[in-house]
Amino acid sequence: MALRLGIDVGGTFTDVVLLDEERGSLWVGKTLTTPGDPSIGVMRGIEELLGEPGRSLAEVVQAIHGTTLASNLLIERKGARTGLLTTEGFRDVLHLQRQLRYTIYDLFLDKPRALLPRHLIQEVRERILYDGSVHIPLDEASVRRTVAHLLREGVTSFAVCLLHAYANPSHEQRVAEILREMAPDPFVSLSSAIAPQWREYERTNTTVANAYIAPAVRGYLQALGTRLREQGFRHPLYIMQSNGGIAATPLMEQQPIRMIESGPAAGALMAAHYGSLLGIPDLLSFDMGGTTAKLCLIEGGAPRTTNDFEIDKVKLQPGSGLPINVPAIELIEIGAGGGSIARIQHGLLRVGPDSAGADPGPICYGRGGAEPTVTDANVALGYINPDYFLGGRMPLDAEAARRGIRERIGQPLGLSDAQAAWGIHELVTQAMVQATRVVSVERGKDPRRFTLIAFGGAGPIHGCRLARSLGIPRVLLPAAAGVTSALGLLVADVRFDLARTLSTPLRPDMPLRVNEMYRELERQGEDLLREAGGEGANVLGRSADMHYVGQGYEISVPLPGGAWTEPDVAAIRAAFEEAYAAVFGYSDPDQQVEVTRWKLTAARRGKTFDLPQVAAQGHAHLRVSKHSDGESTHTRIDKLDAGGRRDELARMLGGVEITRETRAHAKQMLDRAQTA
Repeated sequence: MALRLGIDVGGTFTDVVLLDEERGSLWVGKTLTTPGDPSIGVMRGIEELLGEPGRSLAEVVQAIHGTTLASNLLIERKGARTGLLTTEGFRDVLHLQRQLRYTIYDLFLDKPRALLPRHLIQEVRERILYDGSVHIPLDEASVRRTVAHLLREGVTSFAVCLLHAYANPSHEQRVAEILREMAPDPFVSLSSAIAPQWREYERTNTTVANAYIAPAVRGYLQALGTRLREQGFRHPLYIMQSNGGIAATPLMEQQPIRMIESGPAAGALMAAHYGSLLGIPDLLSFDMGGTTAKLCLIEGGAPRTTNDFEIDKVKLQPGSGLPINVPAIELIEIGAGGGSIARIQHGLLRVGPDSAGADPGPICYGRGGAEPTVTDANVALGYINPDYFLGGRMPLDAEAARRGIRERIGQPLGLSDAQAAWGIHELVTQAMVQATRVVSVERGKDPRRFTLIAFGGAGPIHGCRLARSLGIPRVLLPAAAGVTSALGLLVADVRFDLARTLSTPLRPDMPLRVNEMYRELERQGEDLLREAGGEGANVLGRSADMHYVGQGYEISVPLPGGAWTEPDVAAIRAAFEEAYAAVFGYSDPDQQVEVTRWKLTAARRGKTFDLPQVAAQGHAHLRVSKHSDGESTHTRIDKLDAGGRRDELARMLGGVEITRETRAHAKQMLDRAQTA
């Protein structure tokens, strides 16, 4: 029996799925995340899930893990005490950031807060030029003084980012040797290994972020690996990367920055897989969990990707977050989940971005939560059946939710319970409408020609209203929507994205130098795939970042494989013109083209699986009654019959109350349900 396990740890819930490939059976499970040590919640979820079919971890042949641990460490600023060694004269790169302002006329603009204070950033004397030549040799005495100072400051993790190290890493490598001589078991992150690409701020921040999160991530992965082995698991544990590929834990322990968007990337992959199963190539992926909501544009059956993404944005605008210079599925993530806390600030209702998480959780969980959340509002509105949460395994306290909303929101604003709850629900939905516009309209894409796929524990609750606000005509709600990201782990490829900065004009004499560089990249990619293990054929794909000479930013262009000759340069130029015109609507054949970054994707195709499609049976018949409490009229669903599934659906939908303010909307919902 070929059993495969997917594990997705979120801020509120840990999701586990088990797939029997031979029989096509699928089991899903969900348990509360244990923030103090997420591996405890993981093992609890695995134990509960394996107990259902009566299997053991020794029978599992593959386990793939996605987690938000790395991103949470950055957002919450809970990483290791980290020091940065940089070239003399470049101490303030992290704080100066970019001259470009994301809101050009805002005089009070807030930049993202740097990960390190200035006193933990120290300079060493050296200088390498852009072409890799040494201008000033490394002064090892200055390195030793700097390391000694940082050790006295209590630094345990070190980032090394020297000027133009992507062109010549020798100075960084020598600094690492000195660090390991002087420090007891330090973690060392080199920019030449993490992000060997140009642009100093992005490269520096990426290297620092890797060092900042690595000790905690390494400790967690090692603890989880130990727990799995103790329970009989005998295979490598794979980790989902931000680029949508998986890699074995040893690499992720050294480069955890590659797993920043781990869980959300798996959700986007599964959304694309659903689209392929249904013949729907263009989708808007909407993943709303307990802590955040994630949106992704899927065109032609594949999620959009980027080589530079941002985390911890001040606003939903490019340039307002911390840049991470690694390949990733392009996502917009906002603090709008089921656990997002609703408060009154300056007389106005505000929801999120902070979350009640799993501990204490929303008020209705009965675990000590005192502040109302989106989940409490959805329970109060009847969108969530309090007796059937987690399949009935976790009953919710609906009265406590209503009481909390009344005391914290309704009474201070002079609103009824239902009005206050609806305000929370509508406000968080509109925040997601704005985020959806960012991934579609602001990129020149009309959301009305896409299908919205809504998943995550709270996604289907808000998905239809989100679609209505944007004029999206079709919504896909997958079964077991709450564990979609965990399912996505099981359709991922083993994948590594490599890149080198080599700025060169696109001209006939270019191939000789580039062929040599690609041979080196391909050897490195093959080595990584071999170390990752697994079955299947290797696939190597090339691309490059290119622009017209004088432009500041690039577009990515696919490139042919094999050894290039002079005629291939003309084909590459034509591919650039086509890609440029697709983005900007025109191209300029008379302008000189420059390539700045050469990229290679090394992948081994993963296994996929089919899911059964269940056709709807019968019709939903709802009897609607109305009553008045003297202030407002309510519409109530009393009975539901749906072709043999009456009891289950009545248990899920019975007792929904909607106030006069939303009665028209409710009637439309009911009319649609009657013809479903």
